[in-house]
Amino acid sequence: MKKVNRREFLSRSVAAGMGSGFVLSAQGSAGKAGPKKPAKDDISLAQWALVNEIRDGKWKNSEFPRIAREDFDINGIEFVSTLFELPTYPYLQRLRRDAEKYNVKMVLIMVDEEGETCEPEREARIQTAINHRKWVDIAKFLGSHSIRTNCRGPQNAPKEQALEWAADCYKRLLDYAAPAGIGILIENHGGLSNDPDWMVSLFKKVDNPYFGSYPDWRGPSKEFDNYEYLRKMLPYAGGMSYRNQPTETETVRLIKLCQNSGYRGWYGIESGGREQIKLGKRILDKYLLGKG
Repeated sequence: MKKVNRREFLSRSVAAGMGSGFVLSAQGSAGKAGPKKPAKDDISLAQWALVNEIRDGKWKNSEFPRIAREDFDINGIEFVSTLFELPTYPYLQRLRRDAEKYNVKMVLIMVDEEGETCEPEREARIQTAINHRKWVDIAKFLGSHSIRTNCRGPQNAPKEQALEWAADCYKRLLDYAAPAGIGILIENHGGLSNDPDWMVSLFKKVDNPYFGSYPDWRGPSKEFDNYEYLRKMLPYAGGMSYRNQPTETETVRLIKLCQNSGYRGWYGIESGGREQIKLGKRILDKYLLGKG
């Protein structure tokens, strides 16, 4: 009897749960254009924006679809891997049912604490790529388009050498993710990922349509140029992280840059706390979606 691997199991389970209209082979039915992209802009809610509420026990990860719809009337959600309860099959089924019930798209999963993707040791890179696979499987099952990774690198690492390390790890991960149609994104969370020229070199070296950027919009800072970073990342962007509320004027400028580039997709609000989320939604509703 042929053994069924984890991806085949999840793919068949998805197909069974959604009826004969949905079929995905274990080899993957994804084309060469990368993850399927939305035809228009929309707003999502990054779970990290409410991390303190979850850690304080006010609600659980499994309630996120309801929170996004009932409390904020937002159409998409972005999970954080470290906030999941045990992701068993019934648990993931319930998430899918609730997302459908509240008409919320499960956009992506932000993956943390699964290893460094820019690691000098080959065995560590291999393990990091393996560690991320389960989140690729879960993203596929939930209908998400991508997982988000971090790529900081060792402090003061030679950039050319670090480029080799990161490319090796991401190629290994993409060998698993791309056939499933799941994108692998990097959010600029410090270190080498804050260097847009290094990031562009990495994307060109790996050269995979399922590999891209998840630009993190930040508050005004002399150390980080939001506009220039975003401009260089846009050709590779698989999403936007609207964090720490740039000024309204700066937000308008960044939105125009995205739209003029041809980017269409999700803008994930990651600003901390409910009032900041509501502020972000008002600004994005006004300048991104033209409401009000």
